[in-house]
Amino acid sequence: MASSVLASCLWVLAASGTAMLPMRRQMAPGLALLVSAPLLIVWLGVQLGWWAVGIAVLAFLSMFRRPLGALLRWALGRGRAA
Repeated sequence: MASSVLASCLWVLAASGTAMLPMRRQMAPGLALLVSAPLLIVWLGVQLGWWAVGIAVLAFLSMFRRPLGALLRWALGRGRAA
């Protein structure tokens, strides 16, 4: 098994464990997972090919759809009204 696949499996377990935490405790590990995901996806692509990148990107977007949506709204200046 490729080392990137093993690292990806551990990343998924860490993400699942983070999701079970209360919301106020999810921020730091969630941010670390969010930052490490693109590096891990590139590593998968180097070792396995671009088909693995496509699957990993879809899985990443599925798991982080709400945080990425909030980040996109914030970046575009469409945050929640106070």
